[in-house]
Amino acid sequence: MAKHTSEAVTAAYIPKSSVKKISQIRIFRKYWMFYIMMLPAIALLLLNNYIPMFGIIIAFKNINYADGIFGSAWSGLQNFEYLFKTSDAWIITRNTLLYNSGFIILNLVFPLAFAIMLNEIRSRFMAKLHQTIMFLPYFLSMVVISYLVFGFLSDEHGYLNTSLLPAFGLEPVQWYFTQEVWPYILPIVNTWKSMGYFTVIYMAAIIGIDDEYYEAATIDGASKWKQMTGITIPLIMPIITIMTLLQIGKIFNADFGLFFQVPRESGVLFPVTNVIDTYVYRTFLTVGDIGLSSAAGLLQSVIGFALVFISNWVVRRINKDNALF
Repeated sequence: MAKHTSEAVTAAYIPKSSVKKISQIRIFRKYWMFYIMMLPAIALLLLNNYIPMFGIIIAFKNINYADGIFGSAWSGLQNFEYLFKTSDAWIITRNTLLYNSGFIILNLVFPLAFAIMLNEIRSRFMAKLHQTIMFLPYFLSMVVISYLVFGFLSDEHGYLNTSLLPAFGLEPVQWYFTQEVWPYILPIVNTWKSMGYFTVIYMAAIIGIDDEYYEAATIDGASKWKQMTGITIPLIMPIITIMTLLQIGKIFNADFGLFFQVPRESGVLFPVTNVIDTYVYRTFLTVGDIGLSSAAGLLQSVIGFALVFISNWVVRRINKDNALF
């Protein structure tokens, strides 16, 4: 009793800053080996992610290759103006936001549904087979996927024009010259490619749910639908929230391969396939100014960073346990 009393009296006369410092030293002495193990990862993070960030200054300079990055004149915000003052500014912004918003919804609904269905397959072999088949497109390059899509949509030799449409008595369609169909084709291709990745993540979360919840629900007479809405989805909601927040952070970025390779650079389709990334690339090919490209990349990153924080703040207000940080 006297010992605890003396410690309390001593702590009362020690400044809080000193107490905090002593506590930190004790923690370091206890876990010093783990901090040493972290050093290689921290060094790699600095070299790969943070040191290259000095290139941000390129977005604010009028780059002259003869003078180099540091010798080039400052241009202020002029490099950012072309994204907002060009005639295509509204089109590329609209396409980028609408497509990515659709992708977020599709990459939530379909993978989650397939994850729940695959979890119901009792045959381990069949479940693994379906997962493998669904996951395979995720590893394919967009160049390969563009040729697969071309094999379906080619005017002369595409499967749709040569086999499927004639079977229904329909005339062939020039897919690469028809704007109306591409707002549907691109989401289908993106969902088909990425669905396996999201399905595996959601399925891993579902597998981690204790079977006792489902056994109790079955005893109470709950249907599969009730089990899904009352047990599965609520318990994996943190994973759903995290995956959605990460996609929201990229809502101002577009999959360059999807919007550049799959439509095969058809100029007729630019009003419905041109996004910020493809527009910047074509501008760079024409003008050759890396300052413009850097400004677009920086703008996308800043907006994505802000959206993640805002979305996470909203999630924390609703349910703190589901927040990303």
